[in-house]
Amino acid sequence: MEDSTRVGYCVVASSFVAFQFFFSAPSPQLSLSLCPSYCTLPSVKRNEWNSRCVSTLHAMVVGLFCLYILWYDDAVNANPIWGDPGLVKLNVAITCGYLLYDLLLLIRYWKTLGDSLFVCHHLAALYAYGYVLSRGVLPYFANFRLLSELSTPFVNLRWFLDAAGWPRSSWLVLANGLAMTVVFFAVRIAVIPSYYAHVFSWYGSPEYKRLGLSVQVAWIGSSLALEVLNVIWMYRIARGFYRALCHSKAHKTA
Repeated sequence: MEDSTRVGYCVVASSFVAFQFFFSAPSPQLSLSLCPSYCTLPSVKRNEWNSRCVSTLHAMVVGLFCLYILWYDDAVNANPIWGDPGLVKLNVAITCGYLLYDLLLLIRYWKTLGDSLFVCHHLAALYAYGYVLSRGVLPYFANFRLLSELSTPFVNLRWFLDAAGWPRSSWLVLANGLAMTVVFFAVRIAVIPSYYAHVFSWYGSPEYKRLGLSVQVAWIGSSLALEVLNVIWMYRIARGFYRALCHSKAHKTA
């Protein structure tokens, strides 16, 4: 096993422990100081609140790291399949640690937090990212996929506002709903043509053939699975925002 791979697995373990710690200690304390209504929530909602705090932290760290790699990592951009994967492997390792933490959390609180779509998403992502960590392949495409985390803070903020009792017709809820819909569409749906155009531009090349069938299947199969999930979530988000907008108009009219 290469040293970089060992480091990657150590980062996965460290990430898992760090996110679990943040869920258990800093998140409740920060939430209570920033939002006094946190203490009035039932334990079930406090668990989900803390879970979403961890989710937001992960999304901000990984999302900003993704943008840096996309803009400044010339080796990855020059060879999307076999470019130097050092920074991408670090980012992927952080995400894998988070996914493992979140899967454990979903199983632990399945009755209240369990969601089969999230389980499918996490398993598909772990399956594909495992090849990035172990073999250092497809760094550009792995990084491109992680850009989708930029929409997560808006999704979580919507839930926080709802849990804190903000009316769905309020300007802040509607503004965040619009931002959430736009950003989710931009980083998860609008990029689909660009992503697959890049895939097809390398399809059949010597670099692509060098991957081997198992990596090719993991790459394309997990990508298609994530596409289906993103379309389902986009539909739910757009429908929810439309309903909130209609409710706001009806409230103002009344």
